[in-house]
Parts: sequence; C-alpha cells; structure tokens
Amino acid sequence: MGLRNGNGGFSDRHYAYLSERNDDFSNIWGGMLTGDNKRKSDLPSDEAIGKAAETLGPLLYMRGAKEGRAHFALLTLRPSDRPSAPLRTDEREWQPHAVFNRYGVTADRYLFELPVGLPNGWYELDGERINLATDYEGDDMRVAFVSCNGQEQGDLEREKEQRNTLWSRLKAEHAEAPLHLLLQGGDQIYADEILDAHPLTRRWEDEEDYFGNDVTAEDVETIRVALSRSLFGRYLVLLGHDEAKSLLSSVPTISMWDDHDICDGWGSLAEGKLDSPVGQTVYEVAREHFLLFQQAATLDDLPDIMMDRTAGGFGVHVELPGLHVLAPDLRSERRPDRVMGEEGWRTFDEALKKAAGHRVLFVSTVPVLGPRLSLVESMMNIIPGAQKYEDDLRDQWQSRHHRKEWTRMLARLVKAKDEEGTDVTVLSGEIHLATRGTLACKTGTVHQLVASGITHDPPPRGWARTLGTLAWLGETPLPNHPIRMRSIPGHPRTYCDQRNYLRLMRKGEQWLAWWETEEDGTTDMLDLSAVDPSV
Repeated sequence: MGLRNGNGGFSDRHYAYLSERNDDFSNIWGGMLTGDNKRKSDLPSDEAIGKAAETLGPLLYMRGAKEGRAHFALLTLRPSDRPSAPLRTDEREWQPHAVFNRYGVTADRYLFELPVGLPNGWYELDGERINLATDYEGDDMRVAFVSCNGQEQGDLEREKEQRNTLWSRLKAEHAEAPLHLLLQGGDQIYADEILDAHPLTRRWEDEEDYFGNDVTAEDVETIRVALSRSLFGRYLVLLGHDEAKSLLSSVPTISMWDDHDICDGWGSLAEGKLDSPVGQTVYEVAREHFLLFQQAATLDDLPDIMMDRTAGGFGVHVELPGLHVLAPDLRSERRPDRVMGEEGWRTFDEALKKAAGHRVLFVSTVPVLGPRLSLVESMMNIIPGAQKYEDDLRDQWQSRHHRKEWTRMLARLVKAKDEEGTDVTVLSGEIHLATRGTLACKTGTVHQLVASGITHDPPPRGWARTLGTLAWLGETPLPNHPIRMRSIPGHPRTYCDQRNYLRLMRKGEQWLAWWETEEDGTTDMLDLSAVDPSV
C-alpha cells in the first residue's frame, strides 16, 4: 500500500497530490497556531507546517548509560533548503542524520553522549546552549512522570496557558531542581481528530458496522496522505507550546504510546476494524509519527533500547546507574482478547530478568492494579447506550476478557519481588485521575502510582466515586496477594479528580514519590520503601 523510502516512511510522491491546495489551507492552520482554527477537516499547508516547525524546539531522548557514558538522541526540524548544523558538546562535534523529509521540512537526528556524573552538562546547537544533568549516580536523582497530554476533541482550540497549567509548574520545578529524566506514560498526543481529515476514516470511526474493507488502493493512499499531514502538523503545534518545549529539550525523555496516540480504543476495537485496510492505514500513520516524534526513530532504524527487534511492538528497556526503566508496548499487539502477544511477553520477561535485584520503574500505560471491573462489564448489555464504552473497559488489565493475562502479569511482578529481589514500582496513566495501589508480596510491597491528566480534564466526580466504591470491594486475583487501591497522600478519597503529574526522587537507597495536583497543590511524600504501605 505504497512505496517505502529508506527511512521507513512513504515516497514523497504520495504526498504531492495536496500540494496544489497549499494556499487554501495556509490561513486555516496558520490560525491554528493562535487557537482560531475551527475547521477540523482542513489540512495544513506546507507553509503552515513550516511556520509550526519554527516553534518546535529540540526534542531530547534518553538512550541509556553504560561504561560511564550517557547516551542521547536529539531530534530537530529545519527547512529542507537550509543545511544542517553540527551539535557541539564539551568534548567534540556531532553530525546529524536526516530521518524525515516532507512538506519542505527535514528532521535531523543527532546521536551523542556525555560523561555520567555531570550536574551541569550541556549541548549546543545553532549557538544555543542547553543544560542537562547526567549525575545519575547522585543521591538526589529526580524523575517526573506525566501522561494524557491532550483531550479527544478541541485540543488545538484550548487556551494554551490554561491547557498547560501543570506543564508550567513542572517547568518551574525543573528550574529550581533539575530533572534527570522525564517519563511519558501514554497519550502524549490525542490523534482522534485526525480521523476528520478523510470521510472514510470518519465513517470507519463513527459507524459500528463499517470496517472499511471496500476501499480502493487509491482511497488508501489518499487516506494515508491526509492523516499524515494532519498528524504531523498536530505534533508540531502541541510539542511547540512554550510551557513544555524547554523541558522536552533539556530533560531526556522515555515515552510509550497508548490508544489516543493512534485513535480511541485502538486494539480493543472489533478485529474487523483493526485489520481492515482503513484500520491498518490509521495504525501505520500513527506508528510512523510515534517513532519519529516520541522515539527519534524510523521503522527501518529502531534504537537499541527497544526490547522487540522485529518491530512487532516498541517496548523499551533503558538502563541507568541503579535504575532500570521498562515500558512494554501495550497497543501494537493488542486485540479485544489480549493485551500483549507472546513476543511482547517474552521480551518483557527477559528485560525483567536482566533487571533482577535492581530498582525498576515499570511504565504500564494502563494501570496494572485496579478495582474489579467485571461487575461493570456484566451490566453493559442491559444499560441502554452503554455498549459504546465497551472498548474503554476492554482497555483495562482488569477486564474479564484479560483476566488470565492480568494474573500472569501480577504473578510475574510477585516473582520479581519475592524470588529475584527486584524493587518494582509501577507507573501508570490513562484514567485521568490520580491514585495509587499496592500488591502484597511475601517480602514487601509492589507499589503502583497513577498520574493521569497533565492536560486532560478529569472525568465527572461521580465516576471517581464509582471507582472508589469498586475499589472498596477489594480484589485478590492471586491467592494470598491482595490488591488494595489507596488515596494519594493527604487526599480524602481513593481517586483524586484533578489534573496532576508525579515526581520521584532517589535519596541514597530510598525512593520517594509525590504528586502535584492542580487545585490542592503538592502532596506529602510517599516512601516507597516503607514497611507500612499506608504511610
């Protein structure tokens, strides 16, 4: 369905058919930059994309550390007719490799390294010096975790300062005490509205019984072109907001996608929709842009930190001094009756074995610990209109459709804690609420910390209370290993219905965590090594 170029994308001739309409779209997506765009179905012109690209700062990615060296990738955009510039560090210059060239814009990727142990490391590009800390072995390593950076409808039209309130707070915290690592736990971008870019994708989304198997090869290519142009522009605008871009250029990031980075419910939708030509085109476009903007990679050039080298999934395992970060891909192999395929399970298990005896931050884009949802699912067929939420429930590990796989994951975490001496902390997002959970083991506790909605508004308060009621019932899918959902420090209810993000800090052998909530501010610290998990 198209001719791939050497970078794993598609030949630029497939994007040429819109070029004659550039002038028609320029004003519309130019308006998008100031929040005035209301015509969601229109596509950005090359001119508008070029303007948006000018607002995007460098994007910095963590590629791990070994033998005393910290490894990074950096992605920058430039006009294709302008030559690239070298990146400079205190040691040498580093040349880029062009990984994307379309719409008159070229994306350059730099692979560079710095010594581990620098509290004031830096890199310089185009005369601008950007500081980053590489003292990962220090007593106060600082990590931030965010998720759900957007909303399903109208994200581009929101007033930027209000949308990015918590990004501004995190930026201010970073200025006071530099972060060493930023973890992004899913839905870094809400791609749902790009389905408006073509009538067949809108029909595929809206009509339950339309799978999109009747499309022609020409239809598929026009769909691909429209979705690609729309999603590329969307990434540029949202990652170029001032409140976040200085963080994204100075704090190395590890990201994993979830459904909205593709479309709402991807993987939990009917298999006929997922596997149709329309569905596969939606996925392939989202994949190309996820790899580019969230991994600084292409399908033909995957980084070494990816656990699955077959490109069937894009889970990552990053090693730093005293810390392993594991982020399995819970979307690429997902189907209504499974969360991960066997290759995803195999590579995750291998990574967890490699991390045995160390501190592990396990990024699960969907919470591993949660309340019993089978009661809600059992009522789906008797509540009018409830069926439209079925894919949202199937997204969860706790869905009755994933019960066997859920217990498999819980058993693996218990084994890591009790038999391998691994201190695992689960970091999750997705639910647009803040909460935490504990899994009881013989040798201690596996903690789960949920921080969801750095820009997404919380759901209605009634939903938070419903989840709290379900959590009160308790859940023990593994005998003798009860799960308990608990409130974040200082909050009266199990689920906090405010926008939020999470901070973690290593103090010697101790790990501490705390939340920043939009209305109540900073919570007390939670000691992840405490004997009493209620502390």
